[in-house]
Amino acid sequence: MPNLTETPVAPKEDRIARLSTASLKRVIEPDVEVPGEVGPGQVLPDELLTVAGLDLGLTAEQRAALSREEAASITDSGIRFESVLTTGFSMEIVRQRDLTDPRITYILHELGEETRHSRLFIRLLSQLEPKARNPLEPVLRVLQRVVLPVLLNMPAFFCVLVLTGEEVPDLVQKRASEHPATDPFIRAVNSYHRQEEARHLAFARMLLPELWARAGWFERFLVRRFAPAVVGSMVDTLVHPGVYEVIGLPGWKTWRAANRTPERLAFKHEALRPVLRAVVDGGVLRPGRIPARWQRLCGVDAHGRPTDG
Repeated sequence: MPNLTETPVAPKEDRIARLSTASLKRVIEPDVEVPGEVGPGQVLPDELLTVAGLDLGLTAEQRAALSREEAASITDSGIRFESVLTTGFSMEIVRQRDLTDPRITYILHELGEETRHSRLFIRLLSQLEPKARNPLEPVLRVLQRVVLPVLLNMPAFFCVLVLTGEEVPDLVQKRASEHPATDPFIRAVNSYHRQEEARHLAFARMLLPELWARAGWFERFLVRRFAPAVVGSMVDTLVHPGVYEVIGLPGWKTWRAANRTPERLAFKHEALRPVLRAVVDGGVLRPGRIPARWQRLCGVDAHGRPTDG
């Protein structure tokens, strides 16, 4: 017998239409509403740097330079991820038979928001003036040419990556925007970005179950077995090895060490557990049968319960 006291859940189309209405009511032009520029010196506090758990004995000048390089690397990654996201959403429009579907209308709203985000991120990146060269660029170019076209034709897998690309930066930006020692302009950029990303996350969570229902056996296999490696690399490469060389540290050695500290692993687990929850809620994985690779990635057991206390 149904529980008559429960609030009925609105049809998915109505919820998506409400996301479009919310986007329409609050169009934020960052060039107008997020003025300012990055200040001199250190822009992120010591505890938010990737080397926080390594006890490297860095000077104030090294910490300042590293903070700017790390912020630039994260910003650069964000711009490139959003370009991939817009490509994927454009493909979804091409695949859709009914262009009057409310999903298409919201996708167009999100495309507009993402391009505004990228313009602001490019402004931030130019002010940070990074010096580091990313040694991962040759690998990334190969992935762009070979792997990305395949992923764009696997909508469910791509949706999991979208959730990752939204959840991980959201935690980075939450921590930075809430810390009083973060540069004021970076705090403002992060606060602005998080306002609209909440809607983007809600939309991706709504899409995943229907995309999963249409996925073939091979795509399902990849999401369950191969996606953890891709998702984990998205976190590890937010800050690339080249940033450490700018302050005189060995790039690859420091990068590997930084990604293995308890602090960084705790960050990864906190950032990726919401992705796992969305994957479970979307029917992709089942509590009690979560694959070992997903368990290790998110620091959970087979039921999805945290294993780190």
